[in-house]
Amino acid sequence: MTDTTLFSPYDLGGLTLANRVVMAPLTRNRAGAGLTPSEFAAEYYAQRASAGLLITEATQVSPQAQGYQDTPGLYTPEQIAGWRVVTDAVHAKGGRIFVQLWHVGRVSHVDLLGGAAPVAPSAIRAEAKTFVNNGFADVSEPRALALDEIPGVIDSFRQAAANAIAAGFDGVEVHGANGYLLDQFAKDGANQRTDSYGGSIENRARLMIEVTAAVAKEIGAHRTGIRLSPVSPANGVSSSDPQGQFDYIVAELDKLGIAYIHVVEGATGGPRDIAPFNFAALRKAFRNTYIANNGFDRALAEAHLADGEADLIAFGRPFIANPDLVERLKTEAPLAQIDPATIYGGGAKGYIDYPAAAADATI
Repeated sequence: MTDTTLFSPYDLGGLTLANRVVMAPLTRNRAGAGLTPSEFAAEYYAQRASAGLLITEATQVSPQAQGYQDTPGLYTPEQIAGWRVVTDAVHAKGGRIFVQLWHVGRVSHVDLLGGAAPVAPSAIRAEAKTFVNNGFADVSEPRALALDEIPGVIDSFRQAAANAIAAGFDGVEVHGANGYLLDQFAKDGANQRTDSYGGSIENRARLMIEVTAAVAKEIGAHRTGIRLSPVSPANGVSSSDPQGQFDYIVAELDKLGIAYIHVVEGATGGPRDIAPFNFAALRKAFRNTYIANNGFDRALAEAHLADGEADLIAFGRPFIANPDLVERLKTEAPLAQIDPATIYGGGAKGYIDYPAAAADATI
């Protein structure tokens, strides 16, 4: 009988994971000069390498894709070299690491884009804030992407995926969630286009599918995953028919044979039951690995695995203050609490100085 407990090994497209715990992407706003990974990033990720799979903070695929201050990119030689230091450190600890590739679309600010307007499926301003000029501010008014600009967006993801392999990553996660560009195209609250990328469920899904297909063709489907958030209202997106939209999207992703879908079940960082949705239908429609995300503790994670509702479980914020989260879950040790003042931006404090449970005198 196959061991499906949280701490059992798992085969992800031929990549052996030590356990079924995934570290979800966590934006920390600490990129260095040239939007390269922080000087502390290699230690930060290596400290957490006991997770079966690490997924990095969201990483922009081009200058146009940036939406927050001090977030890293993967489109210059210097950025590739900076990420190579990170992947080498993780692999030295026996870990596995994917990079999450990101285009924020309308969730950006002119001060991050050299005065240019953010791009979006339609010129509809998001009800959202971004982190810019060392604080939070309303996002800027976007402009609609022209039809002839879309191939360039797709190619920026393809090239960033190639760069990821050059940087030593084990694979790539396409960011199709949380109200960013691909999610904006998929959801009709943000997409009012009347061309081949708007209107029908199929047309609105087109960019997400084309980006994922381009990445999979470049680096291999077995190295490609995607994150989805069917009902999350993050960054002001909404859908009139999330079930129909994402049933279609997942069926199309399944045809590509990609390694996994990483699904935010409910509101990102919020209630799991924010809206009716049959996540089991996505699980059933996708033949490969299903990663479940949102509000998991050990008990809920074990129940999901035992019931066949997921193959892997992603934990996000608990990893910030608990670099040894896998061991703490295994031994049922108390979890350390996050210092909220150091989540976004800064240096080593609140980034690489959280101790393991054995060294934490407060436990």
